Amino acid sequence: MRSPEDIIKRPFITEKSNAEVAIGKYTFIVDVNATKTEIRQAVERLFQVKVLKVNTLYYEGKQKRMGVHVGPRADWKKAIVKIDLEPKSEVYLIKGGKETAGNKKYKTNIEEYGLTQ
Repeated sequence: MRSPEDIIKRPFITEKSNAEVAIGKYTFIVDVNATKTEIRQAVERLFQVKVLKVNTLYYEGKQKRMGVHVGPRADWKKAIVKIDLEPKSEVYLIKGGKETAGNKKYKTNIEEYGLTQ
């Protein structure tokens, strides 16, 4: 199993992604071979937030030239992660039909994201 640092490379900071932070959507550059499930688990482990939804976009590298030399840029993948802004404690049923609340605390934002808010 890969570590979360191998899956999530860096935040993708643009004007649009900064505007979406207010509604709980964060954008990251991720590993090209990462699945949505791996991205969800990596974000939850790194930032201690509850992930609701993951959307991914795959970009193929373009052919670029520098003088007479021609070469491709690298392929990359972008993930837009929606987090829960109002996380509630999880309730589980234990033996005997009793309900017990989980003690896991979730954050409501990602402070390490960049120059946001």
